Amino acid sequence: MQLFGEEHALLRKTVNQIIDKHINPYVDEWEAAGAFPAHEVFKRFGEQGLLGLKYPEAHGGAALDYSYSVAMAEELGNINCGGVPMAIGVQTDMCTPALARFGSDDLKKTYLEPSIAGDMVGCIGVSEVGAGSDVANIKTHARKDGDDFVINGGKMWITNGYQADWMCCLVNTVEGAAAHRNKSLIVVPLDAKGVDRSTKLDKLGMRCSDTAQIFFEDVRVPQRNLIGQEGYGFVYQMMQFQEERLWAAANSVRGLERMLDMTVAYTRERQVFGGSVLDNQYVHFKLAELATELEAFKALVYRATELYVSGKDVTKLASMAKLKCGRLTRELGDCCIQFHGGMGYMNENPIVRAYRDSRLVAIGGGADEVMLGIICKLMGTLPRQPGTTRTGKGTS
Repeated sequence: MQLFGEEHALLRKTVNQIIDKHINPYVDEWEAAGAFPAHEVFKRFGEQGLLGLKYPEAHGGAALDYSYSVAMAEELGNINCGGVPMAIGVQTDMCTPALARFGSDDLKKTYLEPSIAGDMVGCIGVSEVGAGSDVANIKTHARKDGDDFVINGGKMWITNGYQADWMCCLVNTVEGAAAHRNKSLIVVPLDAKGVDRSTKLDKLGMRCSDTAQIFFEDVRVPQRNLIGQEGYGFVYQMMQFQEERLWAAANSVRGLERMLDMTVAYTRERQVFGGSVLDNQYVHFKLAELATELEAFKALVYRATELYVSGKDVTKLASMAKLKCGRLTRELGDCCIQFHGGMGYMNENPIVRAYRDSRLVAIGGGADEVMLGIICKLMGTLPRQPGTTRTGKGTS
């Protein structure tokens, strides 16, 4: 089976035309400002039908399989920073999947369709100060009062948080239920009374992606803003992690290739001790090893995508791809910086921005250690807990 065809090539061309004309010429300016004009940029993609590739045509989408989303994620890696691609990925693969799959027709019309068109910017509200990868431990809660939910709490590290019009927010709604059965996803309009966006967070990388801490104090939201069934929010969130993690892995491919290409070019040109840096066996052998690892990583991403498109559960493969992505970005990025020598420590060098931005991959969307736990669980290799089998099921 050939994963990508002519239609994917046309999609890639369209994405790169937007990048070359409307994004890369302004990236340095946006990085310095600490934000990019999300509504303006998203509208460019929305006008070309690129923000709803996998969503139904009835809601403005293209009804294409997930391989097209992977192709787009790859091409977004041609943007000269990581912040803009990440923000787009939040819109297409993090805040909208549950809404598209389980939301009411009214919610889809009000929030999904404008988001696909690029008229609205969305964000996903899961992480909190005390609950990053530990999703079950969130504290933000919503109680019912008449026809409304009243939300109190806060969310942390919210990509698009300062410019977003709405949030797909995970909250506790069912008192007394188990941690995996007491959560719901609710659409929260961020202009609602009681929503407070903190000062933009100052990050190591992804500088042009605005990231906010958002507080909720007695925020009233109609109960009709509930996505799907009450108490199923954790399940819905886990379901969409397959796509989120595949997207993150695919989006890293082009960036890794570019870092490697920049390093080969620099080490070939840079003269030291009577020859090029690249002439040193350690350098060209190490670059060959990294190129091999990168090809193996791409093969894993494509295999996971192929199986997902065919309807298979790829939780294990997506977790493996995300894990490999996090580790390879660190290893490759560190080597590329090292082989650039002193120039690899200068902010003016594009390799530095790529290095800083890529460091998030091993943390966001589930840290490497969480991916290892998921893989071990699905392999049946986690240590047994008293009263359980290797599968985690009770023995009684």
